[in-house]
Amino acid sequence: MRPTARAPKIAKAHLPLRAAVWVLTILLLAGLSATFFRISSAPGFSSVADLLQGVDAAANIVLLIGAGILSFSKLEESLRRKKGLALVHELKALAHVVDMHQLTKDPESVSGESSRTESSPKRTMTPFELGRYLDYSSELLSMIGKIAAIYARRLQDPVVLDAIDGAEDLTTGLSRKIWQKIAILSGQPSSTKS
Repeated sequence: MRPTARAPKIAKAHLPLRAAVWVLTILLLAGLSATFFRISSAPGFSSVADLLQGVDAAANIVLLIGAGILSFSKLEESLRRKKGLALVHELKALAHVVDMHQLTKDPESVSGESSRTESSPKRTMTPFELGRYLDYSSELLSMIGKIAAIYARRLQDPVVLDAIDGAEDLTTGLSRKIWQKIAILSGQPSSTKS
């Protein structure tokens, strides 16, 4: 499924939970109406004790069914948050995979200034190929950050938005490290970035 299609699916209303909230709300209103109808039509309704007993019954109805309504509405929010955080976790994992694969792509390896050991990986890229590879890695990290921004547009949960900000910060930081390598490779000072 396309990344841009997943966020709207998560943000969509969970109809069974919404239906349960409506049913509980109707039950609450019906219970309150029935309680007040019984109190007002009771033949021996003349004492304060009868009134307090009716108010106690109404309060119990409000508390119990109100707790059910709150639970179902919080459950929908919790499910949405869980799915949103799973999406952001996937994006962060992708960013780390990109970072992991470019870690051995060192500018010194093509200039001949680095010393090799027996366990060093073979480095066969030319300076041009390495520069392109690093550039593509940076662009890929940028796209991952943009996908996170697309998720932010649809998922308005504050916890998910904080996680999305973290994913964007992660991709920006990793891209900055790659651009330092590109600057070293092209002979520019490492503080410049295009």
